[in-house]
Amino acid sequence: LEHTRCFNRAIMKFSNKVSSSRRTSRKARYTADSAKRAKLMSSTLSKDLRKRYNVRSLPIRKDDEVEIMRGANKGRSGRVVGVVRSKFAVHIEQLTKTKVNGQPVQIPFDSSNLKITALKLDKDRLAKIEARAAGRGPAGAMDEVDE
Repeated sequence: LEHTRCFNRAIMKFSNKVSSSRRTSRKARYTADSAKRAKLMSSTLSKDLRKRYNVRSLPIRKDDEVEIMRGANKGRSGRVVGVVRSKFAVHIEQLTKTKVNGQPVQIPFDSSNLKITALKLDKDRLAKIEARAAGRGPAGAMDEVDE
């Protein structure tokens, strides 16, 4: 680990390949291509899904079931009807607001404020989950360390 001093405060940097600069991080986020944005738009899994798949978070996709964890709609849940990568927005079924002219419009949610409660699985997504779980070690290994 590389240790640096900044304003009499020790800061640990875990990877030299990732900048800790706010400016550089924001540039990387907003100039990211669609594949990188998909990965940035990950959400945590519910506790039962974490145990089942041994994975903490996954990129969100259409037809996943999610629960809102933050904001005015906290506690509500629904099915994802769209993921707009260009705007970092997730649209959820039946969560709309009405415009002045009476037209309904989808409320955009940030993926970090959502928890996935049910996954839409196909063989490709399941293969990615299994590959990530294989790299994490046995399920519950971190729980034993905490105790």
